[in-house]
Amino acid sequence: MNLSVIIVSWNTVELLRKCLASVYHNPPGDHFEVIVVDNVSSDGSVQMVQQQFPQVKLLTNKRNVGFATANNQAIEQSSGRYILLLNPDTEVKPGALKIMVQFMEDHPEVGAVGAQLLNPNNTLQPSCYPAPTLSREFWRLFHLDKFWSYGTYNMFQWDLNRAREVDVVQGAALLLRREALNEVGVLDTDYFIYTEEVDLCYRLQQAGWRLYYVPQARVVHYGGQSTQQVAADMFLQLYRSKLLFFRKHHGLLASYIYKFILFGAVLMRLLVSPLAWLEQPSRRQQHFTLAANYRRLLVSLPGM
Repeated sequence: MNLSVIIVSWNTVELLRKCLASVYHNPPGDHFEVIVVDNVSSDGSVQMVQQQFPQVKLLTNKRNVGFATANNQAIEQSSGRYILLLNPDTEVKPGALKIMVQFMEDHPEVGAVGAQLLNPNNTLQPSCYPAPTLSREFWRLFHLDKFWSYGTYNMFQWDLNRAREVDVVQGAALLLRREALNEVGVLDTDYFIYTEEVDLCYRLQQAGWRLYYVPQARVVHYGGQSTQQVAADMFLQLYRSKLLFFRKHHGLLASYIYKFILFGAVLMRLLVSPLAWLEQPSRRQQHFTLAANYRRLLVSLPGM
């Protein structure tokens, strides 16, 4: 088996249908398999897969075990030389899978490859990032990338016809070499959701594997369709995961410094949140919802 496509699903039945259809309409060639892991969806996702895509290997969990654990379940049962972690809210464009696999074939030193992610209107979406450090997180959280790209990549200036080496590949469409996974291990299940691919990319780089963004492979990513269903909880989970990353890879002191940086950034946002009253009603409500999330984060931060 050359490629195993793994999709973890939770209540995204219509998007999952489109995702699977795009994979089978734009296959990577011969000898590939698709494995769907369902984390107790209540929207008929399991029945849809069984009825419309009987060729899919379907794994069903009795509880929501999270993104990392569910992917690991499928990795253990997969047999491909390459493993594609694909979000259910994606659609692969023609040739995308072939291009990613061929890049791996041509570059044996590469452990992971990411596609060019697109918004539904085909505009560019952030697809890769520099490795997180305290200075980069400070730069990003205080929106200093507007003046100089340091916390993020300035991808909009990149040549879309040339692959580029990067630190972190977005997990929405992440192709992995099984040999590399066997060396560094699978996803860390301490991450329920978010940052698990950052952790994996970090470990791959530490082991000497190279990571590449291959923009010639294009994938539409609708973004956050599962997590939007529990948006407030996921907002907190994002920062729990980031703190876990710093604690694990940079030590306890680094995690406390990150908390301090986060505290300052959150406080700044809350102080300017009353200005939302000057905006249009739709934008105003978005900012008030975000401010409520920041207040929850401020209260929860000491115990994270």
